[in-house]
Amino acid sequence: MQHVEKEIVEPVVLCDRKGNLNPAAIGYARKPVIQCNLSGHFMRKKKWNYWCVYGDELMFSATISHLDYAAVCFVYIFEYETQRFYEKTVTIPLGTAVKMSTNVYETVTFRSHDLSIQFRYQANTTYIDVQIANFDDEPLDVKLQVEHPINDDSLNVIIPWNRQTFQFTAKHHTLPTSGTVKLGSRTFDFTSDESFAVLDYGRGIWPREATWNWGMASQRIGRRRIGLNFGGQWTDGTGMTENAIFVNGKMHKISEDVQFLYDRHDFMKKWTIETKFSERVQLTFEPFYERIAATDALFVKSEVHQLFGYYTGRVQLDNDTWLHIPQMLGCIEEHVAKW
Repeated sequence: MQHVEKEIVEPVVLCDRKGNLNPAAIGYARKPVIQCNLSGHFMRKKKWNYWCVYGDELMFSATISHLDYAAVCFVYIFEYETQRFYEKTVTIPLGTAVKMSTNVYETVTFRSHDLSIQFRYQANTTYIDVQIANFDDEPLDVKLQVEHPINDDSLNVIIPWNRQTFQFTAKHHTLPTSGTVKLGSRTFDFTSDESFAVLDYGRGIWPREATWNWGMASQRIGRRRIGLNFGGQWTDGTGMTENAIFVNGKMHKISEDVQFLYDRHDFMKKWTIETKFSERVQLTFEPFYERIAATDALFVKSEVHQLFGYYTGRVQLDNDTWLHIPQMLGCIEEHVAKW
């Protein structure tokens, strides 16, 4: 018998008055109705807003995060054809000037002398505004408008390790995006018909050490907007998953754990994602580029292997029909953190 996760349909707070997990919040929602009222748990609170936008020629990503003792913000671009990749990261100890939101649909801003990032939410649109004077020896100016279609589902789920350690993750897929990314003398145009953004919004109380896999993609296949979201290791055994498929804004939730099969000695080899007990997810991932982001600081040790490549295979929808993926651009990763 397939496990069924509880669906949350009314607004609820993530934490109780002591800052521990509110049992009523355990479940998943199709709308961002969970309020992330984190408090207490000194040094253990982790908050981030990660945006990834798939354009026709370029992938753009920007993140504002706060680890409770430092703000860490980064921006990267990846040009598909030339495989030009560049990333700029700024770390601010304590990061007291960075105020992270308690709700998914709220504005978050970071400014330093090295870079400026703003995710401004207004009227079902997020405006991504980034300026960096020296980004790979060129100025970077980003102005993107991300639409949040009012009838679209999103994945909003609580992962409960226990009452003192837990994570709220929101994964919003296939968000139509328009605007420009200007890098030096070049301008990359994004159009809402063919460019789609993914939001990874995280708020939680984490253990000191953690390992996770994440696989995702948001593209148009034929006339349909298709989003894939799969997570492994960190959610295993909790009774909740972040596994879902999005078709034209409708979420098909997968309550079964998935496993990521890959070679840790050579991340560029083919990956496989499959459900552990059924055949509902049967995907392979062929990488063509590897991003490595490593941090070794006083309080933080982190290593990310993020691969860019193509998904192929099939996944089963709620109505038992199969969604076939002939070739779909996306990302997959392993992240090992001691934070």
